[in-house]
Amino acid sequence: MKEYKVIKPKLGWRSQTEKLEELLNKYAKEGWRLLEITPNQHMISFIVFERDKNR
Repeated sequence: MKEYKVIKPKLGWRSQTEKLEELLNKYAKEGWRLLEITPNQHMISFIVFERDKNR
């Protein structure tokens, strides 16, 4: 069985790439796998992560 986490990142205007990388690495260390990034114009609306529930 899978579980999902949906977040709305607040990356700001500066250093977006570095902040996004830090965020993705943080969740990866917790066992989350990036499933989808939903764009909205020039920003990221939502990021969806997935992992096995019984790990």
